[in-house]
Amino acid sequence: MNENHFITRIGWLRAAVLGANDGVLSTASVIAGVAAANPQGRQVLLAGIAALVAGAMSMAAGEYVSVSSQADTEAADLAREEQEQMHDPRGETRELAAIYIKRGLSADLAKQVAAQLMAKDALAAHARDELGITEVSIANPVQAALASATTFTAGGIWPVLTVLLAPPPVLLHATFAVALVVLAVLGAAGARAGGAKVVPATVRVVFWGALAMAVTAGVGHLFGTAVG
Repeated sequence: MNENHFITRIGWLRAAVLGANDGVLSTASVIAGVAAANPQGRQVLLAGIAALVAGAMSMAAGEYVSVSSQADTEAADLAREEQEQMHDPRGETRELAAIYIKRGLSADLAKQVAAQLMAKDALAAHARDELGITEVSIANPVQAALASATTFTAGGIWPVLTVLLAPPPVLLHATFAVALVVLAVLGAAGARAGGAKVVPATVRVVFWGALAMAVTAGVGHLFGTAVG
């Protein structure tokens, strides 16, 4: 029977949840700050659109660079491991057997397992059991960048739509309300997708989201008062 494990989703789930939450929170915070300073005119809308576009590009670039660095490190480790296996295959077999002994296998069984895995695919065996690199965890820069940019946009569009639809007198409160609802939905969805508990994940993201927007709105209010 095939088993589905949540760990297989970790590669895209982390980037997707981070992108969506950041999209809602950063865009809403910018809008809240500008709206608290001056809720009238097109400045709020322009600020929201600028935050959405800049944030999506920043997330994509940041994820790509970060995950590319991880991929480069993994590639370097694999290349080094391949060279070691070419120069000392017996030593690498003993090294693999020692890993299995530490995990609980008897010495004889560990040697047999190590020898069979080395004969089948030595590099894959060492990548998995010595370096901790697997198909599930291996870095994918393009996937991470696209997931971050797409989900950032999907999350950040809600505060921007709020600016278009909400009247200026209630814009600040509407932005808070919409952002917190979307954050709660994202927190619950991310928890379910990852097999985690829904309530703690939802409360965590809503709490920090409310705090971030409150601080930004406070700064905007003080700035608007000072300028006024």
